[in-house]
Amino acid sequence: MASAAEQLASNLNFAAFAKAEDLKKRIWFTLGALFVYRLGTYIPLPGINPEAFAQAFQQQSGGVLGMFNMFAGGAVERMAIFALGIMPYISASIIMQLMTSVIPSLEALKKEGEQGRKIINQYTRYGTVLLAIVQSYGISVGLSSGNNIVTNPGLFFQISSVITLTGGTMFLMWLGEQITARGIGNGISLIIFAGIVAGMPAAISGTLELSRTGALSTGLVLAIMILAVVVIALIVFVERAQRRLLIQYPKRQVGNRMFQGDTSHLPLKLNTSGVIPPIFASSLLLLPATLAGFSNTQNLPSWAASVLSALGHGQPLYMLFYGAMIAFFTFFYTAIVFNPKDTADQLKKHSGFIPGYRPGERTAEYIDYVLTRITVVGAIYLVAVCLLPEYLIAATGVPFYLGGTSLLIVVSVTLDTIAQIQGHLIAHQYEGLIKKSKLRGGKRGK
Repeated sequence: MASAAEQLASNLNFAAFAKAEDLKKRIWFTLGALFVYRLGTYIPLPGINPEAFAQAFQQQSGGVLGMFNMFAGGAVERMAIFALGIMPYISASIIMQLMTSVIPSLEALKKEGEQGRKIINQYTRYGTVLLAIVQSYGISVGLSSGNNIVTNPGLFFQISSVITLTGGTMFLMWLGEQITARGIGNGISLIIFAGIVAGMPAAISGTLELSRTGALSTGLVLAIMILAVVVIALIVFVERAQRRLLIQYPKRQVGNRMFQGDTSHLPLKLNTSGVIPPIFASSLLLLPATLAGFSNTQNLPSWAASVLSALGHGQPLYMLFYGAMIAFFTFFYTAIVFNPKDTADQLKKHSGFIPGYRPGERTAEYIDYVLTRITVVGAIYLVAVCLLPEYLIAATGVPFYLGGTSLLIVVSVTLDTIAQIQGHLIAHQYEGLIKKSKLRGGKRGK
């Protein structure tokens, strides 16, 4: 079966794609949904002065607002109806994953299968609404605080902003679920992907403009482009890398026949935590500087001002803490999303075992031993990929857009979407082979 699938995958071509009508419909639906999302990032929030907000945003673009603006596809910079983006849903999902590891009732729901996952997803939606309301209210209060950003500040503006921004997040959550069900790929990931990719042309053109004006040397720009290709290749390699543990199943007897024991593999990804550690680390580190930017920094004590200066974007202390927090969250999140004991129990339940290790506790200890060591490699990889653009920005002043969290998300989502497209093409070719075999069988019967 595996060799047949590999053979079909190797024979994928444009002719097979042209015949896959269902796949083409899914792709067109996905593109249409992403177009609607991009359109919403240009519809401004009612009641604000765009010019005054643009000036205020430029002062805070280096903090959390700049990172959220990247994920929201520029919607924060324009204070559009999708300014919150899909981040409240992602935050609620992460919180629910943490709670399922702590609260026994939620952990039991997680083990109930599809029905339990539906209930957890519903709780996640409720959490998304709550987080969106809190964040949108904070945004409305911040906009009303001064700088003539709001034309008519007051309770009506705050209520309308909360409704508009929360509604925008809920619409994006619904749109992402529709893409997942009726389109191709993971809808939530594709929405973030579209927002990041939308800002890449401007970032690349800005870098080329700096080269044209002489602010950056041509050799440095070429070196950055080559480095970007190398980093992309590294991300593709590591995101595909797995440590496969051999799993064996004993011989079994059905009636008078004895069946040979099967073998399979337990794949352990080198980077199990994905892009969550960089998002967590950057958010926590940029938050103090952003809060200080909204307040009057002249009233801060000298020690607080010194700490904020040392934790500034591109400073050595900032990069030190950034790398340490990425490593910490890599281990922390891996421990939450992958439980060696549960995996060992599932193997024991299905009579599977790892050669040389007794089923149950010894198997769980071995899986945890292997997972810990490959997570060390994954943490080093994440720290290297995320600190590289920070170092380039600090050393050369280059707006290195293709790096860190953004590049991780773009490459990971691209790989996942391509894999799903290939899966649909393989399934379509299998259906074609089955139909041909049925037609041949019918002709022979006649």
